[in-house]
Amino acid sequence: MNVNQHTPVAAPYGQPHPGYGQPNFSPLDGGYPAPYAPYNGPASAYQPGAPPQGYSPFSSFPSKAVAAPPASDLSSPLDLGPVRAPPTSGAPPVSSPQTYNQYSHSQGGVQNGPPLMTQAPPRPAVSQQYAPGAGNVSGPHPSYPQHYGPPAAMQQVTNQMSGMQMNSGPPTPAGPGYAPPHSSQPPTSTAFSAAPPASYSHAPPHVSSSTPVQSPPPCGPAASQQYYGGPPPAGQQPFPSSPAPPPPTSQHSFPPSSYSGPMLPPSQAPPASQPQPPYTSAPPPVSQPAFMPGPPLPSSQGSFSPRGPPPSSQPGSFPPPSAPPTSLPSGQYPTSMPPPQQQQQPPPPQPSPYHSGPPPPTSQVPPTSMAQSNHLPPGPPGPPGGLHHPQPHPGMPGGFPPQQNGAFGQVRGPQPGYAGPYPGQPNYGAPAPAPAPAPHPQKRLDPDAIPSPIQVIEDDKAKTTEPFSTGVRGQVPPLVTTDFQAKDQGNASPRFVRCTAYNMPCTADMAKQSQVPLAAVIKPLATLPPDESPPYLVDHGEEGPIRCNRCKAYMCPYMQFIEGGRRFQCSFCNCVTEVPPHYFQHLDHTGKRVDCYDRPELSLGSYEFLATKDYCKNNKLPQPPAFIFLIDVSYNAVKSGMVSIVCQELKTLLDCLPRENPESDSLVRVGFVTYNKVLHFYNVKSSLAQPQMLVVSDVSDMFVPLLDGFLVNVNESRQVIESLLDQIPEMFADTRETETVFAPVIQAGLEALKAADCAGKLFVFHTSLPIAEAPGKLKNREDKKLIGTDKEKTLFQPQVSFYNSLAKDCVAQGCCVDLFLFPNQYVDLATLGVVPVSTGGSIYKYTYFQAQLDKERFLNDLRRDVQKLVGFDAVMRVRTSTGIRATDFYGSFFMSNTTDVELAGLDCDKAVTVEFKHDDKLSEETGALMQCAVLYTSCSGQRRLRVHNMSVNCCSQLADLYRNCETDTIINFFSKYAFRGLLNNPTKAVRETMVNQCAQILACYRKNCASPSSAGQLILPECMKLLPVYLNCVLKSDVLLPGADVSLDDRAYLRQLISCMDVAETHVFFYPRLLPLMKLESGSLPLAVRDSEERLSKGGVYLLETGLQLFLWVGASVQQELLLNIFGTPSFSQIDGSMTTLPVLDNPFSQRLREMVDSFRAQRSRYMMLMVVKQEDRNELIFRHFLMEDKSAGGGASYVDFLCHMHKEIRQLLS
Repeated sequence: MNVNQHTPVAAPYGQPHPGYGQPNFSPLDGGYPAPYAPYNGPASAYQPGAPPQGYSPFSSFPSKAVAAPPASDLSSPLDLGPVRAPPTSGAPPVSSPQTYNQYSHSQGGVQNGPPLMTQAPPRPAVSQQYAPGAGNVSGPHPSYPQHYGPPAAMQQVTNQMSGMQMNSGPPTPAGPGYAPPHSSQPPTSTAFSAAPPASYSHAPPHVSSSTPVQSPPPCGPAASQQYYGGPPPAGQQPFPSSPAPPPPTSQHSFPPSSYSGPMLPPSQAPPASQPQPPYTSAPPPVSQPAFMPGPPLPSSQGSFSPRGPPPSSQPGSFPPPSAPPTSLPSGQYPTSMPPPQQQQQPPPPQPSPYHSGPPPPTSQVPPTSMAQSNHLPPGPPGPPGGLHHPQPHPGMPGGFPPQQNGAFGQVRGPQPGYAGPYPGQPNYGAPAPAPAPAPHPQKRLDPDAIPSPIQVIEDDKAKTTEPFSTGVRGQVPPLVTTDFQAKDQGNASPRFVRCTAYNMPCTADMAKQSQVPLAAVIKPLATLPPDESPPYLVDHGEEGPIRCNRCKAYMCPYMQFIEGGRRFQCSFCNCVTEVPPHYFQHLDHTGKRVDCYDRPELSLGSYEFLATKDYCKNNKLPQPPAFIFLIDVSYNAVKSGMVSIVCQELKTLLDCLPRENPESDSLVRVGFVTYNKVLHFYNVKSSLAQPQMLVVSDVSDMFVPLLDGFLVNVNESRQVIESLLDQIPEMFADTRETETVFAPVIQAGLEALKAADCAGKLFVFHTSLPIAEAPGKLKNREDKKLIGTDKEKTLFQPQVSFYNSLAKDCVAQGCCVDLFLFPNQYVDLATLGVVPVSTGGSIYKYTYFQAQLDKERFLNDLRRDVQKLVGFDAVMRVRTSTGIRATDFYGSFFMSNTTDVELAGLDCDKAVTVEFKHDDKLSEETGALMQCAVLYTSCSGQRRLRVHNMSVNCCSQLADLYRNCETDTIINFFSKYAFRGLLNNPTKAVRETMVNQCAQILACYRKNCASPSSAGQLILPECMKLLPVYLNCVLKSDVLLPGADVSLDDRAYLRQLISCMDVAETHVFFYPRLLPLMKLESGSLPLAVRDSEERLSKGGVYLLETGLQLFLWVGASVQQELLLNIFGTPSFSQIDGSMTTLPVLDNPFSQRLREMVDSFRAQRSRYMMLMVVKQEDRNELIFRHFLMEDKSAGGGASYVDFLCHMHKEIRQLLS
C-alpha cells in the first residue's frame, strides 16, 4: 500500500524520496516547487520543507501536554497545543548521523510504540504561490518510553495552564518590527489556555540547518522482485545499494548534556516569550483570502452529485472538478487548475514493488481538503523577553504532572543553525523577536502517546478471556486480531457478520450528523475453527422453511409466538402468520415454545434449511456442479513453464475436488479445454483408450463440439484424463502462436454447462492481452499520462461492454469464473476481471511468472481454490426490521435488481459488505434486526438456504453510538466505498471524500460527546482512536496513491481483490503485522511492533505479514547465533537474498519460525510467498513500502502528519 510513510530515515541508496522535502502529498505533476528540495541524505532529521501558505505551525503540529480528564469513558484526548516545558533528563541521542541511524535506539532494540514525531517546516514566502499538498510536518521521530499516570483534574490542569510561557525564538530575516499582514479575519482577544506538558524523557535530535538542493543521483528502476511475484523483465538495472551520502555539514548533533528545553522550528518560534493559544494559527497571507469560516453543510454521504467548489470538509460526496475561485484559500487547488510547473522538476522514479514499466509522469494528486489550514486569529503578542520556564506545579516534582494515557502534544522551540522563516516572510501575529539564546536541541512529540494499533490489539486480547457469547443484543465482539471462541446463542457469530456500529442511531438525522457508516460485512460461508460447530441443517420436509407471510423473513429467534403458539408475529414487519399444524408447539410460562432449544431456527443465530423444489430453477432439483479447466497454450504460457506445471498438478488435484462428506467421492465432474487463437476440446470418455481432440476455429460463434465425454467423473475416466494431461505439454511444446482469445474461452465453458444443465466453475489459466480477432478483443490502452487527471477513472472501467453481458449470462447459468493470470505486460485486468468479479469468482496474478520462483505460490493457490467449499447459483437477500433497509452492496457479485445479490459461485473466502440507511425511526426498545438469507447449491448438488440473523441496539444519544463502533469494520467499508468510487470519480475527489467523512465523524464526537477542553487537544472516541491511522493506510494504498512503478493492472487487481475481503483480511492488508523474531517461545507469538522503520533494530530479525506476502527483514548487525539458527550461516553477507523458503534446520528456533510461517499461511485465503530482505539490500524498498506509519515514497503522509492534518480538518469543521 502506498500509504506507508517513510520514517525519518536516510534515503537509502542515495535516492531522493519524493514526498520528503515537501508537504503531505506530492503536487499534481510530482515535482517540487523551487523551495522544496527533495530530501537527500541520511540526516537524522528531515530537512525542513515549507508548508502551504496559511499553514499554521501550531495548528498542524501536536504538542506534548497533559490532556484534560477524558470527556467520558470513550475519549482518548490527544493534546495538540503548543505548550512548552523544561525537559526532564535527556536520554542519549536516538540517532547519530550515520547510515541507518534509525536502528540504534537508546533503549537498545525494538520498541513498541508509534512512529516518531516530526518537526514542522517553515512557511513559504508570502508572495510565493504554493502548489497543492497539505502542509507536512516533517522531521525526525525518536521513540520515547511513555509514562502513564493518573489524569490531572480539570481545575489542576487549568491552574497549570495559566503560568505557561514560551521560549524566545531566533530573529527572522524580515527584521524587527515587521508587521503581520492584513487578515480577513478579525483578531480575537481571548487567548486559549493550554494544558501542561507531561513528564517524559526525550532523546535530543540532530537538527539540520537547511535543505541542501542537490541534483538527485541517477535512480535505477525497481528492485528485483515485485509485489506479486517474479523478477522484472530483462534490461532493468538493479539500483545502487551503496549507503546514502553523508549528512550535510551544517548538521549538528548535540550531546545530551546540552539539552535544556524544547524548541520551536524557526518559522514557528514565538518571537518573544509570550503566552500562546494552544493552536494559534496565523492569518492567511495577503494574497490569499482566508477560507470561509463556518462548517460546511453536510450532504448525504453517498451522493456523487455535481456541485460547485466544495467546502473543505464535506461528508461523503465526491465533488466534481469545478471552476477555480479567483483567489484560492491557502494551499488549496481546484481540481481543474494545474499547479505552476515552470519552477518544478519531477522527482526521479521511485523504486517500488511492482515493476510494470516506466513510472507514470504524474504523481498522485493531493486531496484538496488536505491542503487547507485553519485560519484562526493570532494570539495576543506577549512582552518581548528572555527565556522563561513554567513555574513548577505545586505538588509535582519539577512541575510536570504525569501524562494521561492517550494525551499527546508536542512542544517546540527554535531550531539551531536555521536562519528562520524564508526571507521576506512575516513573523505572523507577533512582534520582532529578541536575539536568540544559545541554540537548544529540538524537543519532539512523544510517539508513544499517539494511539498505538499494537496497544489496542494487545488490550483487546488481554480483555478477551471468556468465549464470546452472541446472546446479548448489540454486544461488540472481540477484534479480528484476537483469537476467541464464539458461542452462538441467538445472533450470528462475528465470523459470519460484523457490523460497523452495534448501537444504531434511532433517526436518519442523527445518522447524518455523525456520518458513521451503518454497514455489515457478511461472510455467509465462512470457515469456522475446529472448536466451533458449523451451522445445523434443518429439514422441514415437503413443506419447506417457515416464513412470514408478508416480508418472507425466515423463522428465527426474534419471532414472537402468540395465541398459545398458534400464530407468530414477525419482528421484521410485525405481520401475524399462522403456524402450520405440523410446526405447532405449546408455549411455556414465559411465552417461549417448549421446543425452543431443540430447534436451531428458534435458538441460534446461524443455521441452514434444506430447500424444496420451489427454491430451484424451473422447479427441479439441481445436478451436481462441474469444474472445467481452460488452459492457455500460447507461446508465452508454454515457455514460462505454466502449461506443464498445471497439467502435472491436475493429476493429483483431481482427487481433492470438494465434497460434503470426506469419506465419499466427490460428485463434481470435470472437463478440459486448451486454447490460443482457436479452442481445443477433449473427449475423455472412460471407454476411450486415448483422449480425442476437437478443434473449434470459428471463435466468433462459439459452440461445444461434443456433449458425451466432455464432462466426466474423475474416477471413471482417470486413465484417459492422465494420458491427456501427459500429452498436452508435448503437443504444444513447439508452438509459435503468440496471440490469444479470452471471451470465447468463457463462452465455451458456459455453453458446456448449459448443455449439461448444471452450474459449475471455470478455471481459466491465461497469459496475455486478447488481441486475436474474436468477440471481446482488446487493445492496449495503458496510458500513464491519464493518471492524476479526471480521465484516470476510465482506466478502471471495462474497455468494452461485451464482458458485462457475458457476465450476466454466466450468472444466469451459475457459471463462476476463476482467473489465474501470468502476465509479462499489460493485460487490461480492469476488463478481463469483469466476468470473474461479477460471477463471484477469484483472480490470481503472477506477474513475470518464473517456474522455479513462483511455482510454490501458484500451486498452493490452485490447490486451495479447487478444494475449498463453494456454493453455486447463489442468491443472497438481506431483510431488515422496519426503520432501516439495505441500500448498497459491495463485493464480487451481480445484481439485476435492487435487492438480490446474485453469485454464480460463493466460496468460504468471499464477503459482501452491505450498507444500511434509515427509512423511518427506530426504537430503543426493539433495536434493529437484519437477516441475511443465502440460497445456494452445495457441491453435492443439494439446494440449501443459509440464514444469519443479527440484532443490534438503537440509541438516541450520540455517545452510545460512539461507544459501540468497530473501527476495523468501518475501514473495511470505507476502503470498498472508496475503491468503487474510483469508477466514476477522480482519485483526488475520492481521497478528499474519505478525509472529510472521517473528520466529520470525529468532529461530531468532539462537539457532542466530549467534555469541553482546549482547542489544542485532539479528542478521539475510545473505540475509534485508530480511525486516523487506519484511514491513512487506505489513502496510501496503491489503489488511491500509486507509487511510480505500480502498474494499472496492479491497481485494478488490488481494487477487485479488496472488494470481497472480510474484516480480518482488510485489517492485515492495510496495517501489516510486524513481529520481532529475536526470541521465540513455543505456543505464543512474539509481541508485534508498530509498522515504522523506527521500530527496527539493526541487530534484529523481523517478520512482516501483509496478507498477500511475507517478508523476513534481517538487520546488518544480527548476532551469529541467530543467523545460524535461521539460515544455517554465521555471516550476514552469506545469506541468500533470493531465497523464498526457509532452510529446514535441526534446532528449536528454526522449527518454531517455520511453524509460525505455516500457521500465518493457513490463516489467509492466498499463499503468502516469503521474501528475505537484508538491510540495505535493493529489496528493502519493497519492504519499506509496507511500513504504514512512515512517509511513503509516493507522497503518502506519515501517521503523525496525517493525525495533525486530521486535527486541523476537525477544528475547521468545529469553527
